[in-house]
Amino acid sequence: ARGPRELRAVVQRVREARVLVDGEPVASVGSGLCVLLGVAQGDERATAERLAGKVARLRIFANEEGKFDRSVVDAGGEALVVSQFTLLADTARSNRPSFTYAARPEEAEPVYEAFCATLEREGVPVARGAFGARMLVEIANDGPVTIVLDA
Repeated sequence: ARGPRELRAVVQRVREARVLVDGEPVASVGSGLCVLLGVAQGDERATAERLAGKVARLRIFANEEGKFDRSVVDAGGEALVVSQFTLLADTARSNRPSFTYAARPEEAEPVYEAFCATLEREGVPVARGAFGARMLVEIANDGPVTIVLDA
């Protein structure tokens, strides 16, 4: 099996999440989603926009009966979106991950921004991680609920 070669999102339902760089908070959200986004070589803005729409409509919040029936938009939640190229790791031939399929930063950042902008257009307030920085990401996963979405 080869590594993932397309946009990948790890979506976690959170009570809160935040990003720190050098010990300083740079972004945070309360109830909603934390989205770790891996951009592959050749991914396009249109792909990111489609995936963001899917994330906005993903029904992983409970209704009054406790069933997954509400989206982050329905729940009035926010999203913290963090770029994470390590989601594109290929470990098929070695214990040392290869990141051959990950987009270079100059290619990945516009795709990441398109994803964030689309979530905002869908009605989700978005906080952004520090693109390209070494971050500490604190996630209070609620449930836990974690869904992996490939474009």
